[in-house]
Amino acid sequence: MPPSGSASVATATIRGIEAVPVVVEVSASGGIPGLSIVGMPDSAILEARSRVRCAMRACGFTIPRLHITINLAPGEMKKSGTGFDLPIAVAILVATGQIDPTVTRDHLFVGELALDGTVNAVRGVVAYAITARNEGLGLVTSSETFLPTSYGETNLGITALAQLREGLSGLRRLRAQPSEPGRGHERRNIEKLDYADVVDQELTKRALVIAAAGGHGLLMIGPPGAGKTMLAKRLPTILPPLGEEAAAEAMLVHSVAGQPIEDLLSGRRPFRAPHHSVSVGGLVGGGRPVMPGEISLAHRGVLFLDELPEFQTNVLQALRQPIEEHEVRIVRVDGSYAFPCDFQLVAAANPCPCGHFGDPDKACTCPESKVLAYQARMGGPLVDRIDVVTDVPRPETSKVIKGGEGMSSEEMRAQVLSAREFRSWRMSREGEVSRGEVGRARLEPQAQAFFESYASRFCLGGRAIVRISRVARTVADTHEHELVDRDDLAEALSFRSRSAM
Repeated sequence: MPPSGSASVATATIRGIEAVPVVVEVSASGGIPGLSIVGMPDSAILEARSRVRCAMRACGFTIPRLHITINLAPGEMKKSGTGFDLPIAVAILVATGQIDPTVTRDHLFVGELALDGTVNAVRGVVAYAITARNEGLGLVTSSETFLPTSYGETNLGITALAQLREGLSGLRRLRAQPSEPGRGHERRNIEKLDYADVVDQELTKRALVIAAAGGHGLLMIGPPGAGKTMLAKRLPTILPPLGEEAAAEAMLVHSVAGQPIEDLLSGRRPFRAPHHSVSVGGLVGGGRPVMPGEISLAHRGVLFLDELPEFQTNVLQALRQPIEEHEVRIVRVDGSYAFPCDFQLVAAANPCPCGHFGDPDKACTCPESKVLAYQARMGGPLVDRIDVVTDVPRPETSKVIKGGEGMSSEEMRAQVLSAREFRSWRMSREGEVSRGEVGRARLEPQAQAFFESYASRFCLGGRAIVRISRVARTVADTHEHELVDRDDLAEALSFRSRSAM
């Protein structure tokens, strides 16, 4: 087949959580042999010249003694990533007549080339699949990756560049499920977590049921070793599984960040627990290229902040806007990026540096000034946005030694699902406002008078009143009350006020 001299291949580049379509254009002409890449490539794309040469030679293709110009269109947009290796190689092979040009029809190519010609996986395969589907194309990428069939039935997996000698006929459809046994083993270990292992914390478990039923933020305060981390890690075991739409949103974020998506496919909600040394960029997103942070990786799941006062103040304050809007916006010179972050915040903290402030059995050794300074590090505005605050006392020694069992995850999950089902039934009857709007709870007259008196006495602001009302409504749902009574409201208020704080 005579060289055509030019070729174009469809591909895409990751920008935020989207894959933006890009066309790789190749022109082969006389002159000094070499490869030049234009179109605002980053260093990873420029390094593709060496990888492509070695891969073509290893697969038995000819490296032409021509000057090859590679243009990434549109030229005004910054491109990044190693996923351009495969489309660049395919375009060169088509331009030099070494493979059939029909290979490039109706397909979008993405993949990184190893020096032996093997096609390796790249991050963001879900985003690439969505873009390919929107453009009416099939995706051709590494056979090491997998995609649910809902992302398209024409997605093909390629193992090595040499397979393209026979066109696309030798390629198989991408797997719909992972085949690595190790990750399944990790999932089984996670599923073994059960609240029955946590002894003598039934009041805190009640707070967790309320938080899970209503999607409320939760702050646990107690001495070291009381079980705060154990309680938080088991929260996903009582949450309902991810729906199809929510799972798709979470998979997109995880795929772009290069995180595994196997647990999300099984419906398990994400659980993220960043260390207290995390930076603002690591928590809310950023970097070059801009990547989603921990709050976006916790989208539709749980974000657990252990040792809350140990986090930097500016890091905690950066959470205020995302908690309210369920979206984080990052502005850079090349434009703005938006990442979803509809997460459930769970935090744990000691009441003071030594951890025993307010403990009836062990005296606190911290000066009052240090206690106040330690508690102030959590930030009033952030704590004001957390709906449920509960004390986690040190469990009784005899119960821990005997090894008894408390309320199990199965029992707690049944309460959560029952409350959510009742809320759905109630909202269908009442036409109540959605979660994103200002919540309002229908109160019995006695409960309303009590709430007005309490709010006036403690000078509650509008946000506090709305959040207490939402928690009270969730408590009433757990009891299947159509109207919030005084007992429901009193229980909600007990998770708001803390004498120790």
